[in-house]
Amino acid sequence: MRIDDIIRKKRNGGELSDAEIDTFVAGLAAEMPPAQAAAMAMAIYFRSMTEDETAAMTRAMARSGDIIDWRAENLSGPVADKHSTGGVGDKVSLMLAPIMAACGCFVPMISGRGLGHSGGTLDKLESIPGYDAQPGVDAFKRVVKSVGCAIIGQTDALAPADRRLYAIRDVTATVESIPLITASILSKKIAGGNQALIMDIKLGSGAFMPSRDAARALAESIVATGARTGLKTRALITDMNEPLGRTAGNAVEVAETVGYLTGADREPRLDAVTKALCIDMLALTGLETDSRAAGERIENAIVSGKAAEIFAHMIAALGGPADFMDRSETYFPKAALTTPVYPSEGGYLSKIDARRVGMAVVGLGGGRARAEDAIDPAVGFTDIAPIGEHVGADRPLAMAHASSEDDLARAIAEYQKACTIAQSPPKDRPLIYETLA
Repeated sequence: MRIDDIIRKKRNGGELSDAEIDTFVAGLAAEMPPAQAAAMAMAIYFRSMTEDETAAMTRAMARSGDIIDWRAENLSGPVADKHSTGGVGDKVSLMLAPIMAACGCFVPMISGRGLGHSGGTLDKLESIPGYDAQPGVDAFKRVVKSVGCAIIGQTDALAPADRRLYAIRDVTATVESIPLITASILSKKIAGGNQALIMDIKLGSGAFMPSRDAARALAESIVATGARTGLKTRALITDMNEPLGRTAGNAVEVAETVGYLTGADREPRLDAVTKALCIDMLALTGLETDSRAAGERIENAIVSGKAAEIFAHMIAALGGPADFMDRSETYFPKAALTTPVYPSEGGYLSKIDARRVGMAVVGLGGGRARAEDAIDPAVGFTDIAPIGEHVGADRPLAMAHASSEDDLARAIAEYQKACTIAQSPPKDRPLIYETLA
């Protein structure tokens, strides 16, 4: 069958068969002309896909490359992963992977880089000297088996059709298509050999999902497609109306991760989201059936130091310093300039435009406006005041870390514009809006 006939059928609102989807995905993997891939992406964006089509697209993209089979490794626990739709200050993956490994899971986490206002897990980890985020499948499997977790980028061998289609979507304004988001996420997780997946779908000013309805629609699509493709999936819709944790950047977020895992500091919202996702992963994998017991198991993994030890082993196994957790401060790059960001007036921090904060990080050089942009790992914001805190001359909104005076001035101005000050405390809002399974 011809690719242009398949595109025409979807353009006209038809439902594609499994064979037609297989043909299109095979063409992607075989370097079909970009114009055809773009035309199909746009057709799907406007015409959408049924649940059957989305599942078929997911399976086909997962099969377009290697699929890791962990059964040959004789692992002693279940294989599971977590994925977030992205936000500002979201370093949950860095903590969750070693915590879950300490609880008996094996976590082969394939993560991405930041683009736009949203930070990337790989960019954060690459602020650690020597860390290899693209080690190849054999090394990836070896580290997961020996350490319990590994966080890497998508390799050439895993779901190559997805990588090609995503690059097309990024430049054709079709990233927001729910069926294509679903197939992109789940195809990589299936190719990674996972038995279960926990999804963290962000909602709010710093999220890609603009509304509760959109977030729920994506959650429903991912859970339904997971069920159709044999991947046990649960989705949590969590708040992203302010940066998550006390930091936003790259090295500064790894530093906060080290503090969290070693018990030096656990910011309450970050702690709550991380534990909620861990609890659901333990339930989904069958390691714990009681949420209270799961919570105790997670807490023990942290306070015993086991999760921190696993994080250290993962870093060393992927090329980072063997003494990173003991001497992390000596390895982090430092920004040339650090200064407080004060509010224009004293009062309660009532609102933060988290997207604007994320773009301020990009303006500092800590994120990408384009995929090929270089990252400055040292810049960003620390000591971020949470919504509800009283700010003023004695409590700044944050500390800005910059490489130049001009960058610093712009970042301070942007951060101030992102914040709304009131003379009374704001109402509480949910941290976890909904769980779908």
